[in-house]
Amino acid sequence: MAFTFSGGIHIDGCKSTRKIPIENMPAPEFVALPLQQHIGAPVKAIVAPGDKVKIGQIIAKNDNALSCPVHASISGTVEKIELRNSYNGIGKTEYIIIKNDGLDEICDSIKPLQKKVTDLTCDEIVDIVQNAGISGMGGATFPAYAKIQSAVGKAQEIIINCAECEPFITANHRLLLEHPMDVINGAKILLIALGVNKATFAIEDNKKNAAKVLEELIGDDNMLSVKLLKTKYPQGDERQIVYALNHIEIPTGKLPADVGCVIFNAETCAAIYHAVVDGMPLVSRIVTVDGDCITNSKNLRIPLGTSYSDVVKYCGGIKGTLSKVINGGPMMGTAQWDLEGTVTKGTSALLFFSSKYEKNTEPCCIHCGKCVSVCPMHLEPLYLSLFSKASEFEKCLDYNIMSCMECGSCAYICPGNVPIVQYIREAKDKIKAKNQK
Repeated sequence: MAFTFSGGIHIDGCKSTRKIPIENMPAPEFVALPLQQHIGAPVKAIVAPGDKVKIGQIIAKNDNALSCPVHASISGTVEKIELRNSYNGIGKTEYIIIKNDGLDEICDSIKPLQKKVTDLTCDEIVDIVQNAGISGMGGATFPAYAKIQSAVGKAQEIIINCAECEPFITANHRLLLEHPMDVINGAKILLIALGVNKATFAIEDNKKNAAKVLEELIGDDNMLSVKLLKTKYPQGDERQIVYALNHIEIPTGKLPADVGCVIFNAETCAAIYHAVVDGMPLVSRIVTVDGDCITNSKNLRIPLGTSYSDVVKYCGGIKGTLSKVINGGPMMGTAQWDLEGTVTKGTSALLFFSSKYEKNTEPCCIHCGKCVSVCPMHLEPLYLSLFSKASEFEKCLDYNIMSCMECGSCAYICPGNVPIVQYIREAKDKIKAKNQK
């Protein structure tokens, strides 16, 4: 039996890269590392132009706020520190630009764990994860150390999110097939940190081969289990996973930990494993590169800070006429303005599309109600978009706009091509800005 939730949509997965093994992309000549790659406060540079750096060396941090340090992803020389557009299109942020020296030198402070993992305390694991700069790698980018801290004493179950429900993305799928023990061992470390005895690997049933690999490796370990989820979007959202597995709805304004669960992405688990056991911080990640305008679709492990243009070059260049570049999936990802953006901790995919994927008709709501029927949060997206467009933000709040997870199911199903999520995001940004004054 496959577990599921109410609402959502069935869409073409477009998982054309599911059989393409992960390649290690060579380090580029330059990387540009933004100092805001996570939810929370930006970090501050602790290096200056002209400084020599090595792989894994901390180059920016903020010890006084919720944040994740940034590490050098290549060895070389800091060329400059400059303001650029943020990858999410909101304002500008500082970037540290490093020129590669080709030596691939590892920072001297990076050493394997000197004692048994089972002897580590929760605080020790939290410190390691924090210093490793790990944030949620499924796209949410919440600092992993803070998620562990917030779940201590509350969570009775760890859920490893292996759903990967966004179209095109197969990075987690390949990770589970090629390096499953990294994910499993990361989950075991989290069990130690949180002092719980139950971890569930939640995976959509279009990845049964990966589920089988996990089941075989877990064997008779009664602390670990694999559960298949029905393939449906947005099955990978934490609220939908909790409901699908446990039939518990997370109240508005509450977190999964408030109902006894804590959720970590599969690649986040692998990153935690390497940070704890190998001492290696987060300096690279797996990225699915796909779309009808990329010559060779690939799954790549890419050094953070690598430009999209370098990724394109490695994948054989652009074919046809490029219309849109998306950082992340087509449903919740962010459209990019040029190819000089860079891979960040939250970049699960880079998608390159022609105008074939554009909706060219004039938007017009026909009040069909389809957006209401598919909303997994049981909201009324048509009213949220109308109120947003009219700048009636108090009414947006009355209709629970802050509960919207921005999954895009409403915009996908809309026959009138209304950019509902865009309107909702604009309203939420303006509401947050007003509250900060």
